[in-house]
Amino acid sequence: MTPRRAKIERKTTETEIALSLDLDGTGRATVSTGIGFLDHLLTALAKHARFDLELRCRGDLHVDDHHTAEDCALALGAALDRALGDRRGIARFAFAFAPLDEALARVVVDLSGRPFAAVDLGLRRDAIGGLSCENVAHVMQSLAIASRLTLHASVLCGDNDHHRAETAFKALALALRRAVLRDGSADVPSTKGVL
Repeated sequence: MTPRRAKIERKTTETEIALSLDLDGTGRATVSTGIGFLDHLLTALAKHARFDLELRCRGDLHVDDHHTAEDCALALGAALDRALGDRRGIARFAFAFAPLDEALARVVVDLSGRPFAAVDLGLRRDAIGGLSCENVAHVMQSLAIASRLTLHASVLCGDNDHHRAETAFKALALALRRAVLRDGSADVPSTKGVL
């Protein structure tokens, strides 16, 4: 089987990112973005998707967290897109529910090649551990756009914003894990013949 791996290097005036991704890994993650809660979310994503992920980012955190959060998501999405190649022989569609104590999230993905994201996390705090809550959803949206996938993510209940955000990323991880599975066919899973 062809390895499904990708490396991305992204350098702008706002961030410098080095990332490697293996879709057929074991969930090993080394993530260092300078934003503790973003590291936590991306580590949980890799762990539960069983992706091996190495991500290092130096960003303009003296400005705020936006550029770092967005660019890490764009780099991860680009790596996912590249690692999937023509998306031949994958499950393509998947959904997952994930609980975390009182919180429950539902995520549905389609590795369609058509980027779209509807994300409703219902976060109420301004920030969690240095990551503004508006950027939690923005990370998911940016990941969906860059990886060319359709994403619907909703937190169905929960009182604790840390739990709400984390369970959304865990549900995303589980859905991605199922969607990228090789199904044994050699076909592109589309009536169009291309994704």
